[in-house]
Amino acid sequence: MPASAVRIRDLRKTFGSVEAVAGVDLDIGDGEFFSMLGPSGSGKTTVLRLIAGFERPTGGTIELGGRDVTGLAPFDRDVNTVFQDYALFPHLDVLRNVEYGLKVRRVPKGKRRERALAALHSVRLDGMEARRPGELSGGQRQRVALARALVNEPKVLLLDEPLGALDLKLREEMQVELKSIQRRAGITFVFVTHDQEEALTLSDRVAVLDRGRIQQVGTPAEVYERPATEFVAGFVGTSNRIGDVCVRPEKIHVHTEGGPQGGQGGGEGLTGTGDREALGTVAEVVYAGAVTRFVIDLESGDRVVALQQNLRTSSMDVLGHRGARVRISWHETHEFHVSGTGPAPAPAS
Repeated sequence: MPASAVRIRDLRKTFGSVEAVAGVDLDIGDGEFFSMLGPSGSGKTTVLRLIAGFERPTGGTIELGGRDVTGLAPFDRDVNTVFQDYALFPHLDVLRNVEYGLKVRRVPKGKRRERALAALHSVRLDGMEARRPGELSGGQRQRVALARALVNEPKVLLLDEPLGALDLKLREEMQVELKSIQRRAGITFVFVTHDQEEALTLSDRVAVLDRGRIQQVGTPAEVYERPATEFVAGFVGTSNRIGDVCVRPEKIHVHTEGGPQGGQGGGEGLTGTGDREALGTVAEVVYAGAVTRFVIDLESGDRVVALQQNLRTSSMDVLGHRGARVRISWHETHEFHVSGTGPAPAPAS
């Protein structure tokens, strides 16, 4: 079996009495876009810094490409890191920023110029070589930082919330760009984020962390559709607890006297075997342009959220349902059960 790009076993890190990383096991494959997702204080950035060598572990081992690097300095590891603030040199132009790492490694001038230009081309910044960072947009600066990291041809690229400083529209554009760059480069990306949608959009696999421990590792679909713990169900998207099961908001159909109002696919198949139903009252209606969010108080005492795509409705149509008596339905195949916390699953390669 080939070595993983990153292999972590029983990784631990304490800061005084605080255990920031509490026995993490992880395998990340070659060429994988792997995300570590979690709230502030979950340990995701600390794990990234341990892989980079910026922090020394309290216990455990880190291997890169089958080589134990646990005790090695950052410059002795075949990784590069891209930070949220980009850390570009403001007094150097774009080309010299990208060349800097090669210059430190004493790569000949002609060769480093060739590699720097190729790296800028890979992030679509041809013609920007003479500009200073202050003359670039946020997205352009982010791509310069990527080019500077890629030019060193690392086996693993570590990204610490690199899109966090961008506005929403640019952030969404750069998510597409980042995945495209990763595919073209063909190297392993290890990406840290607290943004659930970002992790689901970009990743081949996701590790969800909480309080220094991995709660689940899986593909975006596995983590979203079949969360392993109550924490994952609540942190990755919205989860409705109805009795002893959970259902995602987009899987719930809302029926008023005028017909179905919520969920994907309208009211099709609602009389088929396996359909679940409950009665309640619409407590709130939130119109959000593309979708409407219904907050419903059920007769059972549960409160649920249902989402409707606004395909043929306007804000006035949906806001009129506030206070209405409704019936909700969902299919049993969309139910899932979660444990309180659950043990961290065995690492998957």
